[in-house]
Amino acid sequence: MTAAVQPVHPASTRAAVLHGPEDLRIEELPLPALGPDDVLVQVDAVGVCGSDMHYFASGRNGQNVLRQPTVLGHEASGVVVEAGALAEVAVGTRVAVEPAVGCGRCATCRSGHYNLCPTGTCFGSPPTHGTIAQFLVAPSRSVHPLPDAIGTELGSLIEPLAVAVHAVQRADVRLGHRVLVTGAGPIGILVAQVARAAGAEEVVVTDINDDRLARAAELGATSVVNTASTELAHTGMDRLLECTAVPAVLWQGIRALGPATRATVVGRATPAVDGLPLAFLQRWEIDLGTAFRYAHAFPTAIALAASGRVDLAGVLTGRFPLDRAAEALRAPVQDPTHLKVVVRPGD
Repeated sequence: MTAAVQPVHPASTRAAVLHGPEDLRIEELPLPALGPDDVLVQVDAVGVCGSDMHYFASGRNGQNVLRQPTVLGHEASGVVVEAGALAEVAVGTRVAVEPAVGCGRCATCRSGHYNLCPTGTCFGSPPTHGTIAQFLVAPSRSVHPLPDAIGTELGSLIEPLAVAVHAVQRADVRLGHRVLVTGAGPIGILVAQVARAAGAEEVVVTDINDDRLARAAELGATSVVNTASTELAHTGMDRLLECTAVPAVLWQGIRALGPATRATVVGRATPAVDGLPLAFLQRWEIDLGTAFRYAHAFPTAIALAASGRVDLAGVLTGRFPLDRAAEALRAPVQDPTHLKVVVRPGD
C-alpha cells in the first residue's frame, strides 16, 4: 500500500505589501510554518475594505498607523491546502476566513466577546500581515467551511456580511420594525438585506450617490432617499443603523427615530465628535449603541448567503489580479459606482 503524499509547505508567498501612502509593492515574503492547529489557505479572493483604502491613501485608519511594511487585506476566501495535526479542517475544504478571533484565553474572549479582546490582532491591521497574498497561514478556528451554494470568490464577502449580521443583532432589529440605514456602501446595503431577513417591515436607505441608492433598492431596500437633494421625511423609525461614519448623518438619523428606540453606530467612528443631541436622546429614551466587527456571526452570515436571503453577487462590482492590487484600492474612490471589488491573488 502506497503511503499518502504529504503536501509541500511553500517557503514563501507573493503578497501586496504597503510601505507607505500610495506605496504598495508586490513582494515575495517568507511563509510561516504551520502550528499544530493552523491551516494553510490558498487564497482565492480578497475583498477591498474601506480600511484598506484608508491605509493605502494615508498610511492610517482611524487611530491605527502603519509603522512597518504590512500586507493589506482581511476579507478573504480560499481553499485549505495543508492542515496541522490538531486542525479539524480537512485539506480541500473551501473556506471564508475570519480575520480577528481574539487570543481565546482572556476573560473577554472566554465571555464570548472575542471581538473586544484587549490583545487581539486582525489580519491586515498593521503591524499584522493581511490576506492579499497567494497563501495564508491561519488558526483553524478562524476558517469557516463554505457550502456548495456559495462560490469561493463570493466567500470573500462573508466577512463584510458578518459585520452586517453583528450590527443588526446589536441593533436588536425585530419583526415588523421600521429601520433606517444611513449609507449605501457595501456595509449599508448588506445591513439593509440582513435587517429585512431579520423581519424588518420597512428598510429605508439614505445616501448622496444615486447609483448606490439604485443598487440598494434592487437589493431589498423598501425605499431610498438621496439626502443631498431630498429632506429625510421619514420619522418614527424604530431602528437606525449608521454606516457612513459622518457625525452629521448620525445626528440627522437620530432625529428620525421615535420614542424608546435605538441608534447603532456601525461605520468607523471618529475619535471624538461634537453635536450629539443628548437632550433629544434623553427626552425620548433613545438608546445609542455601537457595533465593532463581529463575534459568532460567520455561521449566520454563511447561512443567509447560502439560502439566498442575502445577495452577495449583487454587491460585487470588480475583480483585479494581484499585480493590479493598487488599482483595486483606488477603484471605489475613482469610480463611486463600485461597491465591493476583490483582488484575485491566483489570477
